[in-house]
Amino acid sequence: MSSSPTPSPSISSRPLGTPTPSRLSKRLRTNTTARPLPLPRLLETLTPDQLRTVLTTLCTRHPSIAAELTSTAPRPSVTSAISVLRSYEAALQESFPYGDRPTSDYSFNRVRGSLLALLEALRDYVPHFLPPQESQATISLAFLDGVTHIVAALPQWDSFLHNRYKDEAYDEISAAWALVFREASKRGAGIQLQVGDWDRKVLRHNEVSGGKMGEAVQALQEGMGWYGTGGGGGGDLPGQIVEDDRAAVRRELFSGQYGASAVQVGLW
Repeated sequence: MSSSPTPSPSISSRPLGTPTPSRLSKRLRTNTTARPLPLPRLLETLTPDQLRTVLTTLCTRHPSIAAELTSTAPRPSVTSAISVLRSYEAALQESFPYGDRPTSDYSFNRVRGSLLALLEALRDYVPHFLPPQESQATISLAFLDGVTHIVAALPQWDSFLHNRYKDEAYDEISAAWALVFREASKRGAGIQLQVGDWDRKVLRHNEVSGGKMGEAVQALQEGMGWYGTGGGGGGDLPGQIVEDDRAAVRRELFSGQYGASAVQVGLW
């Protein structure tokens, strides 16, 4: 009799180390093969500037994509639009040379490109927030208020010729304010102009500009003319807030004497 153990048939029938079908399947699925990066992953790697470049290129090559993108993209808010314009304003400030007067011809030539980029952006954004493109007067006025602050901060150059850029910007912004005032007065008999102190704000902008917002002030006067003293209505409108300083400003506005007396109209 032999003392050696007899091997089990179950063990001897299957070679050691042979992978099972399930293990083999898993191993095949994890094999590394070269393939392009999926589009969502590719988009994750792009900076905002790179993404804008790609989209602009695609829209140029395929106009149908441009139309689809325009109709699909959410409308820019006042905050986002002003933020973009502020970035152009910051680029303008950063382009000023060191060691020279910021109002000189040399400084103007150095910042001219950044200045024109800001003005071009203003001309593109302003119409988007005007009626009938924008139906809510408060949104239009809030945007114009922010934009007018940017225009007021534009440099005042030594050269009269260079100052035409700022003067033209004021003309365009004043016309935009006037358009919104006229449309608001049509829809709400001028009452929308009372919400948010827009009357006081545009008067303050006109004061800061040195009277360059005349068209806006005239439209404000026309839109609020029904609200002047001596009207035949009698009594206050529901919810009307009467303030002595605002009434004084309006009286001067209606009489064409605004600015002749020292009326405090606030700082924005």
